Amino acid sequence: MQARAFITGLAETAITPEEHAFLLEAQPWGLILFTRNIDTVSQVAALITNFREIVGRPDAPVLIDQEGGRVQRMGPPHWPSYPPAAAYGRLYDRNAAKGLAAARLGARLIADDLARVGITVDCLPVADVPANGADAVIGDRAYGETPEKVSALAAAAAAGLADGGVLPVLKHIPGHGRATADSHAALPVVTATRTELEASDFAAFRPLAGLPLAMTAHVVFSVIDPVSPATTSAKMIQNVIRDEIGFQGLLMSDDISMGALTGSLQDRTRAALAAGCDVALHCNGRLDEMREVAAESPLLAGRAARRAETALAARHAPKEIDIAAAREQFAALMADAAVTS
Repeated sequence: MQARAFITGLAETAITPEEHAFLLEAQPWGLILFTRNIDTVSQVAALITNFREIVGRPDAPVLIDQEGGRVQRMGPPHWPSYPPAAAYGRLYDRNAAKGLAAARLGARLIADDLARVGITVDCLPVADVPANGADAVIGDRAYGETPEKVSALAAAAAAGLADGGVLPVLKHIPGHGRATADSHAALPVVTATRTELEASDFAAFRPLAGLPLAMTAHVVFSVIDPVSPATTSAKMIQNVIRDEIGFQGLLMSDDISMGALTGSLQDRTRAALAAGCDVALHCNGRLDEMREVAAESPLLAGRAARRAETALAARHAPKEIDIAAAREQFAALMADAAVTS
């Protein structure tokens, strides 16, 4: 069946009858999972299978935020914990080759965890470059403080996910590192000059522009668009994300239920798609809001449909790996990082 231009969440660990009816009618392009949806390995696998059966698309993307550190929805006792991005950055500072190897291997191991339950998309890597005085919402989720270091480690992580048959999502394009507010709660406004943005924030994303998917930042860049955050700004999406950075893959909004955005969920959805997002992301699993988002999400068509098709086609079967040996190698690399930090 033809999908609509949005990604939805769910409320619990199983699909309710009301959600079943909604999914069948609304046909979201994908599903995103959160801790509230996660219990055991078999439960997550069954939930994902049920979702794909309802929408009638065996390749319907299922997403998760599994970065490591503060942001990992799957964890002990059923899945390992992983270090935050900053840990790879510290190792990189001591030995660049080891830092890159650890970032790639850590993501490869995450991909194995995800692929085993049917998750095909991870909202990783984070290519934000944090600035002094910025809100801690990014913090140790960033790989480093320079665009060169961030893009190198982010590319390694993206490659690790791809090696494991999981699609990476580049975030938060064109940069959340200068934000002085947490966009989950309020709208950040960045007042840096165009020169500063091009040299740092945007520069980290340029080498990663060939990745298949990216997620926008709910951040106002006042020098370019003093009113609208990147998610709902045609200037930011076309002039910066598409033209200057060069990203041509599928662009999804960050969660449109976040406090940075205003207006009804219908208004927000309409604004994000009109500005140039290919799909709207809605995460909180509230069915009334899900219905509002679906009502403003058209069937995927035209360039958005082609980008979605191209993104899904970029996923390939996992490369062969000895997982037990890989976990030992990863543990040794991160132990070295702890010793040398």
